[in-house]
Amino acid sequence: MMSQHAIRLAIAILAFILLPGCAHYIVNDRSQNFDAESGYRFDALDRSELNSDSLFVCLMFSGGGTRAAALSYGIMESLSDTVIRVDGQDKRLLDEVDCISSVSGGSFTAAYYGLFRERLFEDFEGRFLERDVQGALAGRLFNPVNWARLASPYFSRIDMAAELYDRDLFDSATFEQLQRNGRPFVILNATNLGVDRRFDFTQEYFDALGSRLDSYPVSSAVAASSAFPFLLTPISLKNYPLAEGYNAPWWYKGAIRPASWTSERYNAAKNLSVYLDKENRYIHLMDGGLSDNIGARSVLNAFDRGFIRTRINEGAIRQLVLIVVNARTQSEDQLSRSEKPPGFFTVAAKAGTVAMDNYSYDSVTKLREALYTRVQTQMNDQACAALLSTQCPNAPEPIAFAADIDPYVIEINFEQASQIPGEKPRYYLDMPTSFTLSKEQVKKLVAIGPKLLKAAPQYQCMIKVLAAEAESKPRPEECPVGAGIYTND
Repeated sequence: MMSQHAIRLAIAILAFILLPGCAHYIVNDRSQNFDAESGYRFDALDRSELNSDSLFVCLMFSGGGTRAAALSYGIMESLSDTVIRVDGQDKRLLDEVDCISSVSGGSFTAAYYGLFRERLFEDFEGRFLERDVQGALAGRLFNPVNWARLASPYFSRIDMAAELYDRDLFDSATFEQLQRNGRPFVILNATNLGVDRRFDFTQEYFDALGSRLDSYPVSSAVAASSAFPFLLTPISLKNYPLAEGYNAPWWYKGAIRPASWTSERYNAAKNLSVYLDKENRYIHLMDGGLSDNIGARSVLNAFDRGFIRTRINEGAIRQLVLIVVNARTQSEDQLSRSEKPPGFFTVAAKAGTVAMDNYSYDSVTKLREALYTRVQTQMNDQACAALLSTQCPNAPEPIAFAADIDPYVIEINFEQASQIPGEKPRYYLDMPTSFTLSKEQVKKLVAIGPKLLKAAPQYQCMIKVLAAEAESKPRPEECPVGAGIYTND
């Protein structure tokens, strides 16, 4: 027999699906004047004295409800506890984090740290991780006061969720506070349902909407990033006329040519053109996991043509560290052991996750390939320069990179728990995607994060290289440049 809690939850889910509330009040403000130097964009953010460009760290937090939020929180704790020495300064590895790209459940951790910094380690567990968020949403749904609001064309289930996050978690903060705090640059990812493409809550995207991001509630952006289909409705934005003086990004005009249609830059330009087309008067956003459940595409774009590329071209970055926190689960295969084909709900669940998981894998692969290509090019240039110096000493020196980079791609996932004594991957891989977990589950998720991070060979190489540099010692032989991209086995 079902428990009373389970019955209430089932009724709540059904009510979420059937109750009205298909529209909501749009709260993004119009921008009158364009300013490429202001707004919530990476180049407008200050960095602390402990943050250097020479060690450039970006984190990616995947979707997966409270499970993803807890795993990413555990990684943040580990970065806070890890002391390194860079450019003669002792600091935490967390102090060197420059950007966080997040999706769905991971967006709660990313936004909370971006807004409140050290408070993350003081009260985030109690305010969010250990809280029954699903129950709180259901409670608001059963409140008769909200029934009339949900019947209004200007209030929907997503507004109810955003209100809860705004009041109980984010303290009514807007993106202006994120901007004042400086680095890390927090990129909250959602999905534009009109064109099935990723949407970033950054000023560059809002510039194309003729809108201001500084006054937009962080809670609404997180609600959009985590708006699971059917249970929640979309967050909508208004696409205003362009602000006076608007100029498209430098890479846009050259990339939109039909001849470039196979390039990543062309794809990004086509995405931006959706918002520059003012016939598209409204933008409807849902769960970021529908277009990129790992949060890697924003970082890949920054490496291709954005703030990471700019600093590489300037020779500012020596070590580029990308940490992917993937809370993906995988139930044990029982289908292949049964003659009976799977039923409707099983097929529906698979249809909704198989493509997402494969796309996430491809995104991380693209990150590795892009960095591997860079390392190979650096090695080829060094070899050519050495050959010229011996064979043609009077030949002009070839044009070199401003600086060589030493890249690392560190992926954290539950399958790697098999490498840790006493841990069983199946415990984590079977964990549900929901916004309510037991305290024991939260505790184990938080604890496994640092263990997974420290067990990763790419992470171990990074720590060894940083330690050797701090002590002016030779680079460890087992960690040549490029060893931080792939495993050595």
